[in-house]
Amino acid sequence: MTNSILLQNVSLEDLTKLFKEIVKSQFEKSKEISQTHNPDELLTREETCKFLQIDSSTLWHWTNKGKVLAYGIGNRRYYKKAELLESLKPLKK
Repeated sequence: MTNSILLQNVSLEDLTKLFKEIVKSQFEKSKEISQTHNPDELLTREETCKFLQIDSSTLWHWTNKGKVLAYGIGNRRYYKKAELLESLKPLKK
């Protein structure tokens, strides 16, 4: 089964305008996402748990086992978002 679109009574100018609007809106959305996604951003423990959707005890175990790297200033721990993304591994099927 294939997907198809049937266009009736649409002028070439209207179709071109519609495509331009769609491309422009998608470009703006991707631009917003790239601006909010800063891979060098430092995350707190709480932000890291929320980002990875894990419990703080899991983060503690992963840090102690070396699965994720933590950086510290005083008693505070931070995690680099880029390194968290790199630590994710594809599952074998």
